[in-house]
Order: sequence, then C-alpha cells, then structure tokens
Amino acid sequence: MDIKIAVFASGSGTNAEQLIKHFQSVSDMTVSQVYCNKPDAFVLERAKNLDVSSLVFSRSEFKSEEFLAQLGSVDFIILAGFLWKIPEYLIQAFPDKIINIHPALLPSYGGKGMYGSHVHESVIANKEKQSGITIHLVNENYDEGRTLFQASCDITSEDTPDSLAQKIHQLEHKYFPQIVEDYIREYMSKK
Repeated sequence: MDIKIAVFASGSGTNAEQLIKHFQSVSDMTVSQVYCNKPDAFVLERAKNLDVSSLVFSRSEFKSEEFLAQLGSVDFIILAGFLWKIPEYLIQAFPDKIINIHPALLPSYGGKGMYGSHVHESVIANKEKQSGITIHLVNENYDEGRTLFQASCDITSEDTPDSLAQKIHQLEHKYFPQIVEDYIREYMSKK
C-alpha cells in the first residue's frame, strides 16, 4: 500500500522540502506532487531538485470542483505554507485528510490574514512569553480544525519577528514531517 501525499505550498518551500525528504525514507508513503498557486514560488525549484513533479494553478481553477481531477489518486493533502482558504468541495472530498501547520499556538494568532511574519509581529507586539507551532486538521474555517500537535518556544526580550520566525522554523522542521506520518498511520489503521 503506497499512500500518496500532495503538498500544497505558496512560498519558498522549506517545510515542503522537509516533508519530501522525510517521506523519501518511508517505504509506504510518498509525496507524489507539489501544488502551488504562485508560478514564481521557490518551492517549485525545491520540488524539481528532489524529483517531485509540481503543478501551478490559478484561483479560478482551485475554486472549481474540476480541480479534483488534478489530484488524481492522492490520499492526503498537506498544507505547508499554503495561504488560500480550502474550498468546501475539497474538504468534503478529503474529510480529516487535510493537515495544516500554523506558526503560532492556536487558537491565539489564527484566522484570516494571520500567516508568516504577520503572526510573529503580532506575537512580539503583544509581548507574549511563548509562541510555537500548531499542526491541525483543516475544516471550513481558517485555523479552527482539530489540533493534532503543538510545540512551543520561549520568547526573550531580545527577540524580533525575524528571530522568532527562525525559532518557529526549527520547530516546524523538527516535528511536522513525523507528526504527519504518525497521523496518517493512525488514520489508516482505523480503516
């Protein structure tokens, strides 16, 4: 049984790269394709360098149910820095099979417009003592799906949005691929 994983990304793709590399050493799961909504995103170069095919799509293509045909035989969708809201038809086609990573400890600092540096700037501005990552299932609302895992890091008075972003990236790279694998195994074991 080879479980096919699609990774959706919008940016430079460091998390997508970590996922691809992780699943290259997992015998029964593979990242079969990278999907991207930005033709100039560096994630496309990362995917190419790792011999993973990619597909660039427009907002109108993504909003159409015909997009399901582009996914082919994909079993799970992983959002790795993908910024568009997932349409209802896709959530229904992949119930509890779409996983996202968010660069904060949800439910704080989630929702529309809360991504990347916007999150870190808000966390620093509010003088929080901790931030972290949340890996969660995707539902019809931004950042409200069931939490699968959280990890935190301390924030010092010297931290800037950039230095906090580096701490968050370290947590993402350390935990995201393994949590995804563990969740898929648990999900498939109940089938």
